[in-house]
Amino acid sequence: MLRIGEFTDTFIPVADGVGRVVVAYANTLSAKGQQVTVSSPMYDTGSRGHYPFELVDYRGFEFPMARQYRTGFTAFDRHYRARMKMIPLDIVHSHSPFIAGMEALRIAKQRGIPVVSTFHSKYYDDFLKVTHSKALARFGTNLIVRYYNQCDEVWACGERTADVLADYGYSGEIHVMPNGVTMREPDPEAVRVAAKRFQIDPEVPLLLFVGQMNWKKNILTVLEACASMKAAGFPFRLLLAGQGPDLEEIRRKIQELGLTEEATLAGHITDSSILDALYYLSSLFVFPSLYDNAPMVVREAAVMKTPSVMVDVSSGSEVIEDQVNGYLCKNTPDDLAHVIRNALASRDALHLAGQRAFETIPVPWETLLDRVIDRYALLVGKSRKGELKRKPRYPDS
Repeated sequence: MLRIGEFTDTFIPVADGVGRVVVAYANTLSAKGQQVTVSSPMYDTGSRGHYPFELVDYRGFEFPMARQYRTGFTAFDRHYRARMKMIPLDIVHSHSPFIAGMEALRIAKQRGIPVVSTFHSKYYDDFLKVTHSKALARFGTNLIVRYYNQCDEVWACGERTADVLADYGYSGEIHVMPNGVTMREPDPEAVRVAAKRFQIDPEVPLLLFVGQMNWKKNILTVLEACASMKAAGFPFRLLLAGQGPDLEEIRRKIQELGLTEEATLAGHITDSSILDALYYLSSLFVFPSLYDNAPMVVREAAVMKTPSVMVDVSSGSEVIEDQVNGYLCKNTPDDLAHVIRNALASRDALHLAGQRAFETIPVPWETLLDRVIDRYALLVGKSRKGELKRKPRYPDS
């Protein structure tokens, strides 16, 4: 049995990709007999008694530019520090280069244990949106690289994701460890409820987008493609599920493009069975984001046998073989509209693409976490034998 610390800046009930990855890691590792501790800012998670892992959280406060998130400073929470000190750990794994990453480095330095970190996001894009300065965004990514240089091992969730980190300037070895997914069947009652709640007509093709209501997700391209299809008299329905900082601007753009009858903002859907039902009821999952590295939503759509449309040069599209298990488009509204219309032209081909997506894209968490445990065990073994070259770590102990 390994004693594993998973360190994250997002957790239940925030349903972003990284938070859901950590939940899956913690649940699945625990089910496989490992002792798991999750370190996270304090969220309102409801009853904690049902978790199969230890949750040690610290006082958090709203993140100013994304109020659904929390952040905090572990050094200011003595109760958190005392609890963490009591928990034995063999290895720590951070899923963020920020507070979670600094805390993982602190624990690793203090206890002389290895630290793994997964590169999940395109931080340059985030920095650029906040600062509107390429110089400051580059400075931020230099700090990101400095953080990963302190880790014993760096993981990325895909080959193209690894290339992004290398482009930032990281020159060390990067191990590809893809994200998994929970395999399940749609709940027939949830399908009925979702169809009624969102007034889904089975005769009208349903296009689904799930993610943050944030322009960085390339939502404008989706809306403009839909406006083009409407102008051509092509019938469809668009459902956008999620919350985020650009929600009201997106609502106004829907009105501006004359899509109020076709497009529905579903909000943040917390019931996973309803979300599964929407994947199942959709003809296509439309996700042209250039920001996401290995989007969980594409894998979850595939579990429900719904093929995705993605931009051909995006990091996440490496799992798509065009017109086999999904569809690829250029990063333009016209080409996205063209690909959607062609995909919907043949129900048989669309059904086959969904079946092949199901067969080729999802990797069960149970299978993936066996690989993760083996990798953890290798690092712990090297560390105990003194074979792991220690890297300089800067956070104070």
